[in-house]
Amino acid sequence: MTNKGKTIHPSIQQFKMFVKENPGLIKEVRNGNATWQELYEEWYLLGEDDSRWESYREGNQVSRKQEDSEEKEKSGEWMSKIINTVKNMDQEQLQGQIGNISQAIAAIQGVLSQFQGSQQPSNPSSNRDAPQSPFSFRKD
Repeated sequence: MTNKGKTIHPSIQQFKMFVKENPGLIKEVRNGNATWQELYEEWYLLGEDDSRWESYREGNQVSRKQEDSEEKEKSGEWMSKIINTVKNMDQEQLQGQIGNISQAIAAIQGVLSQFQGSQQPSNPSSNRDAPQSPFSFRKD
């Protein structure tokens, strides 16, 4: 779609140049985090030198990559710490703790079942005279 016979407003041309200088804006729109209209309006109101645009500058793209690699290293260190901790655990002690937790859960379930049992009628078939449904419809 070409603009035959139409001239583009100078501010739009300036915004296009701004986008070419800051390729992070293209990624924002493609990821669905912003629209071109929103970005244009902010650019028009704030100007090119606003701190809002710092994260989209080309120089910051390199620093983002460095931050991502540092974050991956930290997560790798975290995983290695967990693996080392699991390796250093005493298996018998761990098994004992799991047994204790299992007994505690069984005790809690027993107490709960006692409370639930006292709330429910003991034998619903013993009350045959009582209607089964809360609404009793009888034939005349």
